[in-house]
Order: sequence, then structure tokens, then C-alpha cells
Amino acid sequence: MADIRVPKLNNNDTEYLVVEWLVEDGKPVQAGDPVAVLETSKAADELEAAESGHLHHVAGLNTWIAPGAVLARITPEAVPASTGAPLTPEAVPAAPLTPEVVPAASAGAPVTSGALPASASAASTDTPAAPATGAPVITDPARALMGALGVTVAQVTALGLPIVRRGDVERLAGSAGAPPAAGGHAGADGGDPGQARADGDPSPRAGEAGSGGAAGTHPLSRVQRAVARAVTTSHGTIPAAYTVVKFDVGPLLARTRGLSREVRRPVGLAELFVQAVAALHPAFPLFFASVEGDRARPAEAPRVGVTFDMGQGLYVPVVHDTGSLREIADTLMRYRLAATEGDFRERDLTGANIAITLHTDADVILAIPFVFPGTVCALAITSPQPEVVLGEDGAVTTRTVANIGLAYDHRLINGRDAALFLAALRMELH
Repeated sequence: MADIRVPKLNNNDTEYLVVEWLVEDGKPVQAGDPVAVLETSKAADELEAAESGHLHHVAGLNTWIAPGAVLARITPEAVPASTGAPLTPEAVPAAPLTPEVVPAASAGAPVTSGALPASASAASTDTPAAPATGAPVITDPARALMGALGVTVAQVTALGLPIVRRGDVERLAGSAGAPPAAGGHAGADGGDPGQARADGDPSPRAGEAGSGGAAGTHPLSRVQRAVARAVTTSHGTIPAAYTVVKFDVGPLLARTRGLSREVRRPVGLAELFVQAVAALHPAFPLFFASVEGDRARPAEAPRVGVTFDMGQGLYVPVVHDTGSLREIADTLMRYRLAATEGDFRERDLTGANIAITLHTDADVILAIPFVFPGTVCALAITSPQPEVVLGEDGAVTTRTVANIGLAYDHRLINGRDAALFLAALRMELH
């Protein structure tokens, strides 16, 4: 018999939600087969069987489970359900919420809902309801978005899905069969889409009651709480400093059009900066290192995290393969698509040893990122701006510039080092 234990998927969470079993209890599995899906604060991850045999569930569906706990067991032979492995204290079921009754869309009979009432406290949003018999499991982001868009449990149950995710709610809310509730946020139906974050973090207008029930407040989403933990850890443990340099990015922008045709992929400043930053790893190894006490541990290879916030929350997926511009462009395009749906795997979000933060709003001229825990540098790219300058002949002309800043851990890097790195980056880009 072999145990499938939950690995530590990230440094932000102390427990994960079992949202789907991919193999039924007692059924055979082969080594390497995915058996279950766990949801973290930012991603969903599949766990695989390490060996072949028959799978027996230990953790229940829609329960929280900590790293190191037994998720399932594999035995050489099938075991009758009555003698199967019991649920262990390591996998504690989530406490059910008090159900509310939601009118069915077409039938007169009420439907018992596990969704949060509007008056639920912020703390309650962490605990998903145990689904009623025949009802789907509704993930935290999906449930919060249902409240923001006025989608009922009856409507998502009618989809016939065993697991209802945020994307399912978005599609349902955008269809003619699920108009927003009166007084709710319209989203895709022509109301005010900016009032509800698609990651399930409803953002009420000033003076309105948020989904937390208290006037003018709303609970933070799990994604945003993960961001808060990372920022708090960074500010509490990393003595950060910041240096900013003005780059003439006009020639870069001109090059992107030809490069896009050459590699047959969209190429912009993000792709060029990822390639250039990675190329500096041999000359500036400490900028890709981690700090362990009073020692620095250099990285064997550059792994560049890039920030994305497409309305689903802040994500920092990692570009592991920086060998060619085509590969970088492929990876960033895949991440852009994942960011629009919040559809990341945990492996996409781990392993960065330097970060690039993108600030593409046209009016952003300066941004100071925090240094992500586990790294020592974060490079900020702001939006290109026109600037009037005197040409070499004394004539007035214009150029396109962007402020490129470097936040760095002062325990390892000093201002002179930061200036040299930025100068080398400018040379690498030209």
C-alpha cells in the first residue's frame, strides 16, 4: 500500500481545497495518472499516482487538506467500500454553512443552496458549503462571483456540472438565461463590468454594501489574500531599495513589428525585456540569487516571473525557457490567456528567481514593485511616453521613453550594482 500525500504547492497557503476526483474511489490507476485536482489560492493543480494499483480516497470532496496529509491510498487489489481507508484527521471536512433557500428558475420548489448569504461575515467565505445531494461543488471564486453577478445556485445546478468554476459562472452570466439580479452588477450584459472582479472579489461602489454584508465593505478573495501575505512578508523581511532609469524605447517598439513577423508570434516590450534580463544572468548572478540568512544562493539558470493582472487578480507566472524569442513569446501568450480565466497551474507560478512587473496603463510613468519573497530583484516596466528633446543638431524633436526601475534587496545589492545592471540591460536591448 502506498500513500499519496499532498506536496507543498506554494509558500502562500497552509491548506488546499479538494475540488475534483479524477479517478473514482476503488478504481484502478496507472503510475503517472492524474487522480485529483487541488485548488490553491491562485491555481488548480493535478496530483498524480506514483505507482499502479487501485485508488482509495482518504480526503473527501470539497474538504481542506494540508501539505503532508494523506490524500489517497493505492493498494495492489481493490478493497470493498466498507473496508476502505477511512477519512483521517489530516483531511478535515469544511464546516457547512447555514444554507439559504433560493427560488428555482423554472420550478416552484425551493432549492437548498450552499452559497453564502449576503450577510455572511468575511471569515465565512473561506469555508465552502458541503453540497446537497445531487448539487455540484461550487468553488470559492465561483461562489463569490455568483453573488456579484446575481447568479443563483439553481441556475448553476442546471448546468449539470459536477464542479462549478468561476469561468462557468462567467459564461452563464453572459447568456440570456441568466440575467443579473435586480440591483446586482451587470458584468457582461451591459451594466458596469468594472464593479465586479472576475476572480470573485466583488468591488462595490462607494456607499454600497458589499458581499460581506456590512455597508461599504467586502471580503477579500483568496487570490488577494495571497497577494497580501506576499507583500507583508516582503515588507517585513526584505530591506528594499529602488533605482529608476529612463530608457529610450522608440527603437525597441519599432523592432517589435519586424520581430513579430519573424517569429510569427506577438512580440512587445515584455518579450524583449524577458529575453534581455535572462541574458544578464551570467554577468550578474547575484541578481538571480536568493538570500538565506547571511549567505546568497545563486541560481543555476534564469527563471523570469512576469506579472499579469487581467481582472482576475495578480499572478506572477514564470518563464522557465528563455532560449529563444519564439519560446518566450509562446509562453507569455499562453500566460495571457490563462490570466483572463485565472486558469493557472501551480507549476506555472513557482520557481521565479527574478521578476518583471508590467505597468501598461498609458498614464503610469513610475511604479515601485515589492521584491517578491524568494527573489532579490523586481524590474518595473512602465508605459512608453513621448518626450520632447533637442536633437544633435539643436533642433527640437521627440522620442519615446519609459521609466525602467529596479527594486532590490539591499542585503545583497547596492545602488552602484543596480545602476550597472540597468546600464547593461539598456545595452542588451539595443
